[in-house]
Amino acid sequence: MAAESPSATGSTLPGPPLRRGSVLDPTTNVAPPRASAIPLVHAVTSDEIVSRADFIDVACGVMGALGARGALHLRAGRLPASRLQALSEGLEAAQAITGAWLVINDRVDLALASRARGAQLTSRSLTVADARRAAPSLAIGASVHSLEEARAAAEQGADWVVAGHVFKTATHPGTPERGLSFVRSLVAGVDVPVIAIGGVRPSHSAELREAGVYGVAVIRGIWDAANAEQAASDYLSAYDNAAGA
Repeated sequence: MAAESPSATGSTLPGPPLRRGSVLDPTTNVAPPRASAIPLVHAVTSDEIVSRADFIDVACGVMGALGARGALHLRAGRLPASRLQALSEGLEAAQAITGAWLVINDRVDLALASRARGAQLTSRSLTVADARRAAPSLAIGASVHSLEEARAAAEQGADWVVAGHVFKTATHPGTPERGLSFVRSLVAGVDVPVIAIGGVRPSHSAELREAGVYGVAVIRGIWDAANAEQAASDYLSAYDNAAGA
């Protein structure tokens, strides 16, 4: 039987069938861990990713693999708000069970409505200061592309910055990578955790940690893997191994 996700109006939208053992399977009873530290691995979606028929099931699996040390960033700029909220509410249930953070991209209002742990702000969002005033209970991240942007976000109260793109990526064809020197300048210039995004692979973990980067944000490396849950776990393991954990 297909699972159903609550909509913004309280009606239900049909969702893909959940495999037994999924974190939203009612026969799975897992105590929700609590997270306090900023997550290390951030699995970021796109419009194409959230449109996949198995998205909710795979997303719940990724959140289960990451646990309290990871976050799922729901990013889908072309999706209608009602559908985005329906997805958010479904994923909030996985957040409560797994301890992985649900972070809503751009939409502070939807982050509050769905009880997400945080919001990720972009150049088209509210400023960090305005978001902090509107939603003091939310953790706030900011996407930055320069040291000046990172300093402004930190001064306004951002809890972390996502900086990129660090390595060559198909998401930005023809655009030069900013490289490790870029993230080193941010680590030295701001006092909030720096999350690297853009072409990041598990094999980059050692050099990123050496540069002082706190964590990584990943799109294709997780969602386009044959096994997204395993890929998410691999990123966590690689980051631990790079630190000698």
